[in-house]
Amino acid sequence: MIKMLREIIKIDEDLCDGCGNCVPGCHEGALQIIDGKARLVSELMCDGLGACIGDCPQGAIIIERREAEPYNETRAMEILLDKDTRISFRSELANWPVQMHLINPSASHYRDADVLLAADCAAFTVPNFHSAFLKGKKLAIACPKLDQGTEIYIEKIRSLIDEANIRSLHVLVMEVPCCGGLSRMVQIARSQARRDIPVEVRVVGIHGELLKSINI
Repeated sequence: MIKMLREIIKIDEDLCDGCGNCVPGCHEGALQIIDGKARLVSELMCDGLGACIGDCPQGAIIIERREAEPYNETRAMEILLDKDTRISFRSELANWPVQMHLINPSASHYRDADVLLAADCAAFTVPNFHSAFLKGKKLAIACPKLDQGTEIYIEKIRSLIDEANIRSLHVLVMEVPCCGGLSRMVQIARSQARRDIPVEVRVVGIHGELLKSINI
């Protein structure tokens, strides 16, 4: 195996909390969440530019200069395309129904679960929605602009927090103005809930790229 002295990323496992923000930011597909930590899965897939660094809220990723396999763009794209093809056939959906009007917060699959509340359009925009956002979570979807009777959504979210005892709530919205209504519903429901749980809001662009992640 030929190695050369070059710049490549280094991940501090003590700082990494496995949030996964860095994964969509690596367009070469060199990063994956494995055993709750971000891992560099292949040296030849890392170009060493560090585009993923800005997506890490814990500062766990740096660039270091060391001996590593040379970056191979052609091979990296071949591996990425093969991985995307395999991922596209694997669903991470673990509950049904998923539309907010239809879900029952008392359903057993929500109890003690990590829940993803996603805007309807998000799954159609993010190419790796299942692997990057849905994996390990139970799902609910909603459109704050087009759905009717959304007042009940606030009560259902509160019930998920208090009665279903969910561990965390992850909100996935797009950068369009109408998606802001979903975050506001979550904030109202959280203010009415007896329990305090971690709530994360992730915003994606119209091309599926992760723009920011906010803990509220």
